Amino acid sequence: MSDATKDAGTTDTYALKSGDLPEIAAPDLPYRPPMPKSYRPRIGVIGTGGISASHLDAYRAAGWQVAALWNRTRAKAEAKAAEYCPAARIEDDWQAMLEDSTIEVIDITLHPEHRAPIIAAALKAGKHVLSQKPFVTDLDIGEDLVKLAEDMGVRLAVNQNARWAPHMAWMREAVRAGLIGDLVSAHVAIHWTHGWTAGTPFDEIEDLILYDFGVHWFDFIASLAPGRARSVFATTTHATKQANKVPLLAQALIRLDGGQASLVFDGGVPHGPRDTTFVGGTTGSLVADGRDLSAQAVTLTTQTGIARPVLEGQWFNDGFRGTMGELLSAIEDGREPLNGARENLASLAMAFAAVRSRITGQEVEIGAARRLEG
Repeated sequence: MSDATKDAGTTDTYALKSGDLPEIAAPDLPYRPPMPKSYRPRIGVIGTGGISASHLDAYRAAGWQVAALWNRTRAKAEAKAAEYCPAARIEDDWQAMLEDSTIEVIDITLHPEHRAPIIAAALKAGKHVLSQKPFVTDLDIGEDLVKLAEDMGVRLAVNQNARWAPHMAWMREAVRAGLIGDLVSAHVAIHWTHGWTAGTPFDEIEDLILYDFGVHWFDFIASLAPGRARSVFATTTHATKQANKVPLLAQALIRLDGGQASLVFDGGVPHGPRDTTFVGGTTGSLVADGRDLSAQAVTLTTQTGIARPVLEGQWFNDGFRGTMGELLSAIEDGREPLNGARENLASLAMAFAAVRSRITGQEVEIGAARRLEG
């Protein structure tokens, strides 16, 4: 037996082992949805489909005034107003909100194919805009909208609401604070059933999991390692006995400068859901684990010890309070919002590369796919 073999068989550091570490206090990090100090503008909402309920409920909880609503079907706007903001007026034309000088912020919840020209009109009217995600399906259009916002001197943000899901926000802020040193890896594995979308319009989206759902986690990776993503290799497939037409299983490997990341989406598992995230750095690591996206326990481990923060809130609807709160805070402070549209283009570039990789079966460089394909 060689010395190397003998050492390998006896050392306590060779295999996957961990020593006992003391429990330490969790650092206080700014993971909660941000609130502007005093800025309370009147908000107009364009589009009152299903997702708008989360927006309106979050704004009501925060005490922000929704002044006007518009929807193609007026009765839907009236129903949302009655439930969440009875004082809001119902517009027959969305342009009326842009002509109202007392409305400073516009929340646009429409689908991407209808949203871009309305975003442009709102920006030209001098309104700050919160766009529903995914922001755009073409990076060139997105860049034009970002430039337009900058030229008009207004803020344009994207409703990437997972950024303020408590566990994802705490991990992001821990990385930003340098608590785990330089990021080396980030791995997400989610196991659940997305079968509720069978027979709905969502079942017409070929990359429902990899793109429409997965964009939240591409955005998460982008927020942890800004500017470091280089390429993506992704696949999708159908789950055995799934009812959906489109694949419910997807995965992506992301090459980072000096690191790696992976996303695994098992959207066709009907029982025993699980959501686990691991983020590793040069001086520590983070783990979040739970039965679903709202029940997550987070652990920070460093050489000093193990910290277990007690987190407050839920993704739905605190995440929506976070996206609008960050936009309002950025307007108040005269800065770019954390969920600004320019930064979001990096998240979309990663998602678009993943979709092209799924189609071609090849690793795709970030930025090579300028639009959503398929």
